[in-house]
Amino acid sequence: MQCFDMIVLGSGPAGQRAAIQAAKSGKRVAVVEKQECVGGVCINTGTIPSKTMREAVLHLSGYRYQGTYGVSYRVKEKITMADIAFRVQHVIKTEIDVTLAQLSRNNIEMLSGVASFVDPHTIHVDGTLGGIDYHAEIVVIATGTKPAESPKVPFNNRNVINSDQVLHMAEIPRTFIVVGGGVIGVEYACMFATLGVRVILVEKRPRLLEFADSEIVEALSYHLRDSRVTMRLNEEVSSVEETADGGVVANLESNKKIAGDALLYAVGRQGNIDDLNLSAAGLEADARGRIRVDADYRTTQPHIFAVGDVIGFPSLASVSMEQGRIAAARAYHLDVHSNPATYPYGIYTIPEISFIGKNEEQLTEEDVPYEVGVAYYREIARGQIRGDTTGRLKLIFHRETRELLGVHIIGEGASELLHIGQAVMILKGKVDYFVDTVFNYPTLAECYKAAAFNGINKLARI
Repeated sequence: MQCFDMIVLGSGPAGQRAAIQAAKSGKRVAVVEKQECVGGVCINTGTIPSKTMREAVLHLSGYRYQGTYGVSYRVKEKITMADIAFRVQHVIKTEIDVTLAQLSRNNIEMLSGVASFVDPHTIHVDGTLGGIDYHAEIVVIATGTKPAESPKVPFNNRNVINSDQVLHMAEIPRTFIVVGGGVIGVEYACMFATLGVRVILVEKRPRLLEFADSEIVEALSYHLRDSRVTMRLNEEVSSVEETADGGVVANLESNKKIAGDALLYAVGRQGNIDDLNLSAAGLEADARGRIRVDADYRTTQPHIFAVGDVIGFPSLASVSMEQGRIAAARAYHLDVHSNPATYPYGIYTIPEISFIGKNEEQLTEEDVPYEVGVAYYREIARGQIRGDTTGRLKLIFHRETRELLGVHIIGEGASELLHIGQAVMILKGKVDYFVDTVFNYPTLAECYKAAAFNGINKLARI
């Protein structure tokens, strides 16, 4: 039986980083991947395709320049799914090549096939060459997730789809029903609305993106409505049916009916654990396929770790990478430092949302005395140059110590702009830093200075 110091199950962001960290530490590492291509959901059907699609939509629709040249401005008049898919496939291929090169450069062995536990230290890989058993001192489960299914929804990979199948649609629908107001549902709703599609967004909760700051979500909701998106909040789908003319009807619990050309079901994801035979390793998962871990990402078996989407929230590629790195470091007792409280969140809606730290609701619940400073893109020269009138940056800081507690941004470039605030927060900086710092002019980074002045002036009046 072939032996490895570490076997990683899954080649997505979490698995890659765990494998590379272990290899850099001089360990013999193998990665098992059941798909034909490496990269997991992130590269092949999730993060990379959806963000590339977003960029293609923004470019082809002329969205970024409509504030300057008028709402009728478009780079291409008749945009097709083929136009979008062309760019997506190019980026996917490049990312796969980069990932393979990184794994090869670190002498990580790739094992192709379906992995399952025989016992806590033995992994059976069923591949094209048959079944082979491997021994591992350390195992890292990084198998990711798949779209959740529902008996109410008859998926057909044509006009009733999940988030992995969006690019398989033959054409852009005129009316698109999106079920689910989480990150995936809202991101795709924004993309299709930007293409001029009539989008109906159905969400059973009273608001979108419940974990984000309510003021930022309110700004996004206003923009969605302005883009002719109809939001059906506090509504739940009871059944979905196809019509004789090739359309789709979603029946709601409230007896409403919504008709469209296509429907995207984006309500949650399920852990990819069906093939793992977890019980043979003495492990179990919850009803959604999530594996419980401790702060070091260890499971109930001390030598088996789980990282990435398979352990649940926040299910962000950036966080999954860090979890993989930390798990491998902890496995070999390496000294690493990482604070989940300072992990940034990026939501690639149109416009983008990005934030770090606490929001107003959380601080209010914790009885923390805070003040808020806000800057609007439209009041910043760079915002006017770009024609972005929807963006805003919000700083939350302690009223007494003036320490920065949170940064919340909506607007194009939000996910990049956030990292300035992230650095200040990690260094326990105060809001005064932004007042005393000179930013290039004209830049969106000036929003930090304007927001800081806005907040400090409120303190002065108090």
